[in-house]
Amino acid sequence: MRWQGQQLGVDDPAALPGMERMDGLVRSVTTPEFAGITFHEVLAKTALNRVPGASAMPFDWTVNPYRGCSHACTYCFARGTHEYLDLDAGSDFDSQIVVKVNVADVLRTELRRGSWGREPVMLGTNTDPYQRAEGRYRLMPQIAAALTESGTPFSILTKGSLLRRDLPLLTDAARTVRVSLAMSIAVFDDALQKSIEPGTPTAQARLDTVRAATEAGFAVTVFLMPVIPHLTDSVAALDDALRRIREAGAVRVVYGALHLRPGVKPWFFAWLEREHPELVSSYRGLYPGVATTAPKQYRSWLARRVRPLLRMHRLDGSAEDEASSRPSGSLNAGHPRARPAPGLANRADAPDPGALRGPGAVRSTRPHVAPASEPTLF
Repeated sequence: MRWQGQQLGVDDPAALPGMERMDGLVRSVTTPEFAGITFHEVLAKTALNRVPGASAMPFDWTVNPYRGCSHACTYCFARGTHEYLDLDAGSDFDSQIVVKVNVADVLRTELRRGSWGREPVMLGTNTDPYQRAEGRYRLMPQIAAALTESGTPFSILTKGSLLRRDLPLLTDAARTVRVSLAMSIAVFDDALQKSIEPGTPTAQARLDTVRAATEAGFAVTVFLMPVIPHLTDSVAALDDALRRIREAGAVRVVYGALHLRPGVKPWFFAWLEREHPELVSSYRGLYPGVATTAPKQYRSWLARRVRPLLRMHRLDGSAEDEASSRPSGSLNAGHPRARPAPGLANRADAPDPGALRGPGAVRSTRPHVAPASEPTLF
């Protein structure tokens, strides 16, 4: 692959607003293989991100190697984070990808600190760590290795089939730390998937990844989120999705209705008006004014529809809405801190500090792949 880059040591009058002088910016890169996408390689100052105390997340730490995401999911909750860079939450989020090229080195330094308690770390709560760029930058193997060497449990939530590349590494990691894997699959109709999340692998490619992870010994959770009103919430669509999830070997499903944060809502409605204008009035009724969540009546109706199907397909499952009012319909599926969330890194997974003699010194070699008997959200 031939990459063309420009060193950015001075102001670039042709740069996008906010990118003329980004702290730590090394270069901006384009390549014909990623047509229309620019990668902004930066040197990160920190890798571990502490989740704010007021958050409903059940974990305290995350690592995000990328900002922006070429998956281009129209409904992605994280779109608003690009506005912090003075980039828009629409096409810029899909095409201006920030890559923290030194994230693994910074992470290793942070994990060596005496104050680090080896608390669980979540990967994939903001933008996807296995988006297409990971095929070139290969940041995740280094991140997983750093966490494993330090005795830190971690989990990964992704839409990327590139996860399969790292299954041997993750299987080895699970011999010394707890590793949990979850796959996000929202749309099982190929035409709709290409329209609403055009940069993602197909549902079948992700199901094949679930199968590969299951065969490697992981108890995989599938996040059936978002369930999109009038497009993926029919009994036929839900039944087909859960049947295919079960056949792929997943052990549980977390589902939730579409959530539209303020930065996402205009972008989603623009897509809706272009692709499904017949549904615009219905969506204005479901998400009126500044409303971000589907009404309680709809969420209750969805639960009554999904639960019998979960039982029929012998899937452990729960509604994201039952555990939390956090956003659904994205990689960010929130749950109360006090309750563990299957498929995600939980604070309860933190190792006993006395069981480890120092960074990277893990006594037990027994595999800690997430068991199917994990507590559910009910």
